[in-house]
Amino acid sequence: MIEISERAQEHFQRLLAQQGIDGLGIRLRVTAPGTPAADCELEFCEPYELTGSEWTVECQGFNFYIEGDSASWLESATIDYEPNQTGGQLNIRAPKIKGQLPGTEAGLVERVRYVLEAEVNPRIAAHGGRVSLLEVDADGVVLLQFGGGCHGCGMVDVTLKHGVEKTLRERVPEITAVRDATDHKGGTNPYYSKKEGQSAMG
Repeated sequence: MIEISERAQEHFQRLLAQQGIDGLGIRLRVTAPGTPAADCELEFCEPYELTGSEWTVECQGFNFYIEGDSASWLESATIDYEPNQTGGQLNIRAPKIKGQLPGTEAGLVERVRYVLEAEVNPRIAAHGGRVSLLEVDADGVVLLQFGGGCHGCGMVDVTLKHGVEKTLRERVPEITAVRDATDHKGGTNPYYSKKEGQSAMG
């Protein structure tokens, strides 16, 4: 399931030895699996903290645990430790944790929704924004609603045209157009706020 190199095992052994706790192991779990935001988290784990659903990998002198729900996402994963001048770098490669775009048999709505959740929303979340899918019509026109920091934002046209539409059309070629159904004039939380009646200086 997961391959842990000898160098990585030695690295973990050193870390565990520094803690000085009997029976201490390392636990790995995947956060946000199946999306491009997926990541691997490592933590120290004492025997009493185990839930019983973990998979156990017996390593040199310690146990490495994989959280039960994360196991299926970590197929073909590898962990290696590459020494360098400043100490070293732990590399976890888990090719399947981000999932994949549903196939053409999944239907247009499902594929559009996956791209929005997996690629578009993580990007605009940095601005407090969010996009939700309202509908995809018979002609392949996608109707979106912008919320959060995007609601009432003067840059939303740029975001829509250059970011969201481009990404959606690359991933789901059947889309003919992407439209914004949001009432931005009623926006209460514009990300770029303009102060009325004041000069640029002031």
